[in-house]
Amino acid sequence: MYIQTSATSLLLVNECLKEGNHLAISGFDGYGSLHIFSNKKVISDDEFSLEIVGEGKPEPYQLWPESFVPKGILADMKFMKLGTGPDTFYTEEATRTVLSDVPSDLTVRINNITYLLHKYSLLPKCGLLQRLSSEKEDSTNVVLDLHDIPGGDEAFELCAKFCYGISINLSAHNFVSAFCAAKFLRMTEAVENGNLIMKLEAFFSSCILEGWKDSVVTLQNTQRVYDWSENLGIVRRCIESIVDKILTPPAKVRWSYTYTRPGYEKKRHQSVPKDWWTEDISFLDIDMFRCIVTAVKSTSVLQPQLIGEALHVYACRWLLDMTESRPNESSSSQVDDSPHRKRRILETIVSLIPADKGSVSIKFLLRLLSIANFVGVSPVTKAELLRLSSSQLEEATLDDLLLPTRSPNDQTSHDTDLVKTVLESFLRQWRRQTSASESQSLLRSIHKIGKLVDSYLLVVAKDANLPVHKFASLIETLPGIARPEHNDLYKAINTYLKEHPDLSKSDKKQICRFLDCQKLSPEVRAHAVKNERLPLRTVVQVLFYEQEKKGNTDTNKTHATPEQQADMQETSAIRDELSKLKLSAGEQASKGKGNRSSEPGTSGVHHNLRKSDDKQQLRQEQSFKIRAATERETEKGTEIREDDISGIHLNHHKKAQVRRVSEKTHSKSR
Repeated sequence: MYIQTSATSLLLVNECLKEGNHLAISGFDGYGSLHIFSNKKVISDDEFSLEIVGEGKPEPYQLWPESFVPKGILADMKFMKLGTGPDTFYTEEATRTVLSDVPSDLTVRINNITYLLHKYSLLPKCGLLQRLSSEKEDSTNVVLDLHDIPGGDEAFELCAKFCYGISINLSAHNFVSAFCAAKFLRMTEAVENGNLIMKLEAFFSSCILEGWKDSVVTLQNTQRVYDWSENLGIVRRCIESIVDKILTPPAKVRWSYTYTRPGYEKKRHQSVPKDWWTEDISFLDIDMFRCIVTAVKSTSVLQPQLIGEALHVYACRWLLDMTESRPNESSSSQVDDSPHRKRRILETIVSLIPADKGSVSIKFLLRLLSIANFVGVSPVTKAELLRLSSSQLEEATLDDLLLPTRSPNDQTSHDTDLVKTVLESFLRQWRRQTSASESQSLLRSIHKIGKLVDSYLLVVAKDANLPVHKFASLIETLPGIARPEHNDLYKAINTYLKEHPDLSKSDKKQICRFLDCQKLSPEVRAHAVKNERLPLRTVVQVLFYEQEKKGNTDTNKTHATPEQQADMQETSAIRDELSKLKLSAGEQASKGKGNRSSEPGTSGVHHNLRKSDDKQQLRQEQSFKIRAATERETEKGTEIREDDISGIHLNHHKKAQVRRVSEKTHSKSR
């Protein structure tokens, strides 16, 4: 006679030897198979999960050592088979009974299920049923209500089948409910030797707690009967087993685990990854997960980045893909998917983030902050997320900032409000550091943020639904020192003007007022002079700066040639003339409607304009465009496509002067 056992531990075999079963262990073969033989004709199934297989030479039952178990195969999940009898339970409507020639004399009601059973099978093994039956006046047909049994009717049926000797399979999936139900029914050794509780305790200690996935699955199933599981010590012992395995050096990991990261298939034969444990515990309830992470953190054995990775994996499963349906990997993942639960998960994750900077990525923090605004979290949690995000903003890339808008009332593509809030928090921290000490690192820090924000502005400028006040507010948030040059800002503003052609003149002025002509490169200034999307005031400012730069009015005057001096004098005169122009929208409109008011030194111009009413009306309605003559394309500059803008009404004499200045300026620069 030979037998097989589902346990890799030899503890069960040793117990069988003590009971008088003369077993011969032929040993492990080259593949890790354990061969067990017996000299007895019959081996009772009561001997600790030992199952009769057959007579003669056995086909070896392979008990793979966990180091040999292929990933993803459930061979590493332990099971225990008790009993040998066939399943004789059957259902008639809401009644479960046993196929037997003996009439039922024990009725057990559990919720909506009624069991018609026999006292001779259940009472010898169940202390509770013995006591309840003895209290009944009618001893011939006892009716018992067990509505509060942990695990419900399924757990009770497992215990009942054990009493009838029917074959049952126990594993990490049903162990908790069976153990709690057996405790409830008092199936102890004091009632009968070899009772169910003792077998379950042996299976729990030698098999479940020795396995990685067994411990995780068992802990996961304690949620159904949590109070019982906690009181019986199942929760504590599972957590201790899981934490102990997490702290095991990767080189000593011999059990299988779930690891589905992209690219890992190619590295399967390499060393065990340090975060091998993160995916399996992400299936747990948030309270169980918190207990495990807290226990691991308290040991200070693992790096903070590994704790952060565990938080990231858990958040990815339960939070970060809120708009997508999660894969049906676990029934528990589909339960209680409410905003309140998500809020509790988010607040717990934030509370578990290690204090070490860089333990989690800035992208992860920004995504959590985005979700926090959507589901609503406590002010303390939001403030902590904002502090962590702003402290790591320097590490962010453009892709990290491109967070979608979650508000159904916001038609924009990107959440610019969140970016602005984080940016303001960063600047507050930066200013406090600057007031305490000045260093090149702080300057490099603010310059890096300025470059990042301008890149972000260039992307969001293409959003046709982004209002001008949000765009302008985001530009204005950065201090001037953050932008040593304005080329990127100019590109962002030009893109916004291009994507929003219907902007009013006041809106254009609102966003263009942030441009500093002195911080534009020559190529960008050359483009700005010809850019018909820009308001006239901005173009004039660029011309002013060009003349200041080329003229060197005070410093180089004595060394200038006669021709240069003449140019400078003409430039000065034109500058004086341009400075007298009133370029506000209201005054331009009034100039279009009525006669232009005379200015000192412009009597010759007005004399030329005093002609017939028809000619004067025609000249007033003509559109003047103050733009420089077409320049050659520079090697560095690239041409940006331009759209037409409405002309600005100036008198013909002043327009000619500005055009002449622009042409001379850019002919010299060439």
